[in-house]
Parts: sequence; C-alpha cells; structure tokens
Amino acid sequence: MRAEEHTITTDYGPVYYRSAPDAEPPVLYLHGAGTSSDDWIPFVERTGGIAPDLIGFGRSAKGGHLDYSPEGLAGFVERFLEDIGVERVRLVGHEWGAAIGLLLAARDPARVERLVLIDAVPLLPGYRWHRIARLSRRPVIGELAMGSATRSMLARVLRGGAARPETWTEERVTTVWEHFDQGTQRALLRLHRAAGESRLAELGASISELGMPTLIVWGERDPWFGPELADRYAARLPQARIELIAGAGHWPWLDRPEVIDVVAGFLAGA
Repeated sequence: MRAEEHTITTDYGPVYYRSAPDAEPPVLYLHGAGTSSDDWIPFVERTGGIAPDLIGFGRSAKGGHLDYSPEGLAGFVERFLEDIGVERVRLVGHEWGAAIGLLLAARDPARVERLVLIDAVPLLPGYRWHRIARLSRRPVIGELAMGSATRSMLARVLRGGAARPETWTEERVTTVWEHFDQGTQRALLRLHRAAGESRLAELGASISELGMPTLIVWGERDPWFGPELADRYAARLPQARIELIAGAGHWPWLDRPEVIDVVAGFLAGA
C-alpha cells in the first residue's frame, strides 16, 4: 500500500508524518536520532500505520526553543497522538525511537498494546555510551564535530553501522544528508547531553513494570549497541521475546529485509 504524506501545525511547529490505512489500534513507528520517518517507508507500506518525523529531525520543527531531551521527545509523541486523535497504538521504535517508546509506555501503559524494540538505546544501569555519542556530549568538541561534518563523513558513519556497507546506498545517504542541517545537529547534541549514563538508568527504572507483549529485535553485528543488551532488556520486560538477526547491524531490516515480515507477524499477534 502507498504511504501518504502529511504536515500538521502544532504547538511545536510543523510536524511531518507518513500514514497508510491500518487496523485498530494503529502501528506507531518512531525512528532513531539523525534519520527520519524515511526509515519506516517499507514497514508502513507493508503494515500500514503512522510514522512521524520527531521534532529536530527530518521535515518536522527544529526550533532552538524545543525540548530535545528523552522526556521532551516522549512528551512530543504524546501530544502528536492527541493532535491526530489516536488514543492507543502498537508501537515500533528503533534506537532512540525505541527508548522514547519505552518512556511513553511507562507514562501510560494502557496506551501501548504491543511493543517492538529494535536495537534500542539502553535505558539500563551500567551502560557506557559508544565513542561517537561520547564525542557529542563534550562541549565545544561536539559542536566542532557536527559543524565540520560532510556528506562523505556521514556516509562513513551510516555504513559503519551496517553489516554490509552497500546497505546504505547513495540514495539512502542523500536522503539523510538533505535533512542533516543545523537544527538536526543541535537536536542531536542536546539529546545526547541530556542522557548521561546515570540518567539513562534513571529513565529506565520503571520499565520492568511494563506487561504488554514485547518483541526485541537486534542486529547481531550492531557496532554501537551489542546484542547482549537484548538479553538485558528481556530480563527486565516480563512479556518479552528476542529475535537476534544474524548478518545484520544497527538497522537490521536494511541488511535483512525479511525482518519486516518478522515485525509484521508479531504486530498481528503471531
């Protein structure tokens, strides 16, 4: 099915999202930091659902006054669902989108019927950020790194996260680069600086109370978030099961497109 494109006016500014017809409750797709709802096009076309560009990313508002902390982004998603009249969802999140989905579910467990976490940012005690994120957290150095980024540098980072570099085609890289402007760079810096290791653990303190069916999908070759984190998440989520994806990196569905069918089956209740 074809995904339609929308832009609505909100208190945050313009918010862009894609949607396709879906069963009730609809699937809500939340992307990771630095990319956009473009990540979810094959999912939305396969399952239907709703995929917004989070504030600070893609085509949505990127104002300097907005709150790009994890809590701020979770609040944005809550308000976005209110604005489009959706009360309950099945939720799929990747990386930061998965962590934001967990925060949303912890605030109101009744809102989320089923949950899919894909290579999620670890809301777990004892986690230490990977090197790229640690650089982003450092004052001045983070700004210099962001400000000096080139398209080829971005391509190297994206391809470094994949199990197969050819997964990130020139077209896919261009799509991310087109939106990697000053507003997105600012959002990335503020997000990572609001999320130190101890803060991640604090944010994740309540997730063990979540009882909805949960699928944890993890690329075994993710260079930033190792697959052992899937086990740690599963130990804290009582209704979780794990799908480790061999030959896949940080975006497992790009390396292994059959992951889309795995997720679709779970969302349908399989």
